[in-house]
Amino acid sequence: MSTTSTRPKAPTRASRATARHVDRSYPLWFYVPGGLVYLILFIVPTIMSFYFAFTRWTLFKATFIGFDNFVLFFNEPGLIGSLRNTLVYGVLTSVSKVVLGMLLAVVLSSPLIARGYLRSVTFFPVLVSSVGVGLTFQVLLDPFHGPVNAVWSAITGADGPRWLTDPKLALYSVVGIDVWKGVGLATLIYIAGIAAIPNEYFEAARVDGASSWQIFRNVILPLSFPATSTVIILSLIGGLRSFDLIWSTTQGGPGFASDVIASVIYKQYQAGFYGLSTAGNVVLFLVVTAIVYPLSRWLNSREAVL
Repeated sequence: MSTTSTRPKAPTRASRATARHVDRSYPLWFYVPGGLVYLILFIVPTIMSFYFAFTRWTLFKATFIGFDNFVLFFNEPGLIGSLRNTLVYGVLTSVSKVVLGMLLAVVLSSPLIARGYLRSVTFFPVLVSSVGVGLTFQVLLDPFHGPVNAVWSAITGADGPRWLTDPKLALYSVVGIDVWKGVGLATLIYIAGIAAIPNEYFEAARVDGASSWQIFRNVILPLSFPATSTVIILSLIGGLRSFDLIWSTTQGGPGFASDVIASVIYKQYQAGFYGLSTAGNVVLFLVVTAIVYPLSRWLNSREAVL
């Protein structure tokens, strides 16, 4: 009489994937509160913005005019310059925050006296209002009475640069202010990323006689790539959408030297062209999405490989 084996079959890849999916699922009601908040605060305003971009509207009336707002927006005399400034601003602030955030995180993750205090000082500018920071630096960088140029003159014996009033320097000056304000968040993310690296990697590197530079290059840099990806995406989105800091320091000037898309949109809103400014917001949304989405997919693919 033949006997059949009752030993259970080994789980296949498909069954393991199904089990993981089941384990990670939640009851439907669990998603309802967050879904409602997302729907009310994001989906509905986004759809309404796309609609109002095709209208000439006020608080009481909206008239459908088709693509006229977009035609007017793309005929703005300073649009090309503002688009170039937006890209330059976003790239420079992102790269600077990645580099400086990583360096500061490495320093502040090492054993230092008053390390907690130094971390707090580094993060403090993130908590300050962008408008307050802009107004403060307007005073600090005043070409005639500002303390920065006073120190410059005392050291060099020459007049200091016109940081916020020189068309060649204005945009880069605001970039520097933005980096000073936002590098603390990048540093915090990198500190968390470095802290998540298992200590065994550092111990193995030290046993092999690796130098500090080799540890940074071969351990910290690759294993903190998820933090790098997060900093790049957050900084780039913030840089491409930046408005309040630019407006509070230069108001897009002198002339159009530091105008970005967001400041062009605000000027249209100030002039009462609400439909035109809404169309500009839609264009900005599409520009940010077209840049950030493929970059995010690429970074995620690189993260999966590492």
